[in-house]
Amino acid sequence: MNKEYIILELIPTASNPSKGSIIQLSALKIKDLTLLDRFDYRLNDDKLPIKEMKSWIDYDRDSFNYVDSDKNILDSFSKWSDGLPIIVIDNIYTPLYLKDLDNEIEFIYDYLDLEYSTDMIDKIITKYHLEPSNYIVDLLYEALIYHFK
Repeated sequence: MNKEYIILELIPTASNPSKGSIIQLSALKIKDLTLLDRFDYRLNDDKLPIKEMKSWIDYDRDSFNYVDSDKNILDSFSKWSDGLPIIVIDNIYTPLYLKDLDNEIEFIYDYLDLEYSTDMIDKIITKYHLEPSNYIVDLLYEALIYHFK
């Protein structure tokens, strides 16, 4: 973990990018397990393609930048990420939504010695004795800290 990289969490409306859009993207820029910067973007409420999804992302409203399209989210993220490697949960859909970025994609499981499962976040919380959080990206970061220190 002695390099600069990004940990990313993406919330889409569908698992297939051709049928859905990104409604939230949170990311942390890390170097040597130290937080350098944070990226938190969401679609404006009036742009959510499925209005019921607002309840999924209706927390910490003042902590996010709001934009009119998932293209705006990805364009802003692409500039912010500066081509750094991105570490994600291998949930099938995240790499698909990021396919047009030039960043290398890596999977968190390779770093935490875990296998993918539908209850992965619960396993990470239990393994590293973490407090639950609305931000999966923060849980992944904390897990990496505990794992490598």
